[in-house]
Amino acid sequence: MSEGAAEKRPSIKIREGIVVSNKMDKTAVVSVARRVRHTKYHKTLVRNEKYMVHDERNECEPGDRVIIAEARPLSRHKRWRLRSIVEKAIKTVEIVDPVGVSG
Repeated sequence: MSEGAAEKRPSIKIREGIVVSNKMDKTAVVSVARRVRHTKYHKTLVRNEKYMVHDERNECEPGDRVIIAEARPLSRHKRWRLRSIVEKAIKTVEIVDPVGVSG
């Protein structure tokens, strides 16, 4: 068996995050939070990182929880693809009182 056939492909990085913006065509911005421990004070800190994600069908909405996977470079900033939407954002409707009803 040759060495080339025995080598495994590197595993693809997968992250879960929340869609922050979808204003670009076929692109969404996803914020991924990770927890790190401070080296000196041992306090747990939350660090956020934003990724530009390729969304082929423009199906992401701000607030959606999504899974993204690492991909080949798709543009200057896009290196991730949308794998799936875990949870859709809850839409809230603001109720406005008609004039003169509230006292």
